[in-house]
Amino acid sequence: MRFSQPDKSRLRWIRLVLFILALIPLARLVWLAATESLSANPIEFIERSTGTWALVMLLIVLSLTPLRLLTGVAWPIQLRRMAGLFMFFYACLHFTSYIWLDHWFDWREISKHIIKHPYVLVGFLAFMLSIPLALTSSNAMMRKLGRRWKHLHAMVYPIAILAVLHFWWLVKKDIREPLAYAVVLLLLLGIRLIHWQKNLQRAKHTGNAGS
Repeated sequence: MRFSQPDKSRLRWIRLVLFILALIPLARLVWLAATESLSANPIEFIERSTGTWALVMLLIVLSLTPLRLLTGVAWPIQLRRMAGLFMFFYACLHFTSYIWLDHWFDWREISKHIIKHPYVLVGFLAFMLSIPLALTSSNAMMRKLGRRWKHLHAMVYPIAILAVLHFWWLVKKDIREPLAYAVVLLLLLGIRLIHWQKNLQRAKHTGNAGS
């Protein structure tokens, strides 16, 4: 069963609902902070929550094209920009909580921590790579960059790999949760790879038939 393309009015409502849903994790953090219920280690709780939701939003972004390939439903692609910006929003909160709440802007200590701990380094790299994607997410930048826009936003794949690796190395012992994210990422990338190989084979057969 394929869902039909919603009209503009319905699509605006869908965007509004998803916008509100995407803000629930932040509202939850604010509520827990206001009620002093952020666990015994509130800074770690905030860092873990914002980082987790940044990763969830990233996987949602990566799931929209496989959804189209598997089901033929194309209109959710129009929600990709919002999901990507929410990914960057939660990544910014994650990064800010690390440099502010955890280290109080002690840049020397932060530099040592990044060098000493590989999970911090790959997380920092993933965040830095996501900045140009957020800055070029508008239609105006898409038109300005042309074909270069697509190549630039292909960085979402290494960003996702680095993000999952960051989480995996962070937890050290109990890897069940990062393993679940890694499996989802592999499935999403696998669907894209299979589709790319099919297109490549189809192009070869077409070329051979025309020769």
